[in-house]
Amino acid sequence: MNGVVTAVSCSSSHSFSKPNQGSIRLLAGLGVEGDAHQGTTVKHRSRVAKDPSQPNLRQVHLIHAELFDELEAKGFVVSAGEMGENVTTRGIDLLDLPAGARLLLGGSAIVEITGLRNPCVQIDRFQKGLMKAVLDKDSQGNLIRKSGIMGIVLEGGEVRPGDAVRVELPAGTRRPLEVV
Repeated sequence: MNGVVTAVSCSSSHSFSKPNQGSIRLLAGLGVEGDAHQGTTVKHRSRVAKDPSQPNLRQVHLIHAELFDELEAKGFVVSAGEMGENVTTRGIDLLDLPAGARLLLGGSAIVEITGLRNPCVQIDRFQKGLMKAVLDKDSQGNLIRKSGIMGIVLEGGEVRPGDAVRVELPAGTRRPLEVV
């Protein structure tokens, strides 16, 4: 499986959207340099309120650009970074990856997938009705969350639009993604 980085985004504040950048630097064990969610312990405000000592399994947020195409067909206009992701990709079904899969971004960065982003009320504050549009149900009635995946940085490096994305699947039994 190969894909491409279409955009990179970063924000030092806890704003919902993140402005696009020419490049971002991933820092091993920490996340995106200069991003509000950078660190070894959890930085998302709702999780900090519950237990600030939890490990940060949400250092990097990734969304597939194909989601924006799907949302556009439903009448929404959403661009890279506007849903808070750090890395926007195209050509890889991020939601189908198992926990523990590794994404090799650019020349040296490696992100290990920890789980799914759970969409929250901020999505509807951004655009009314968007929350419902990023949720679906499978044939068994199970909830499908389409608002991206989360990961931790194993190896740091610079990531830019146009960089290749390669997937390494974990050995052994495939663990489906759960909310982190």
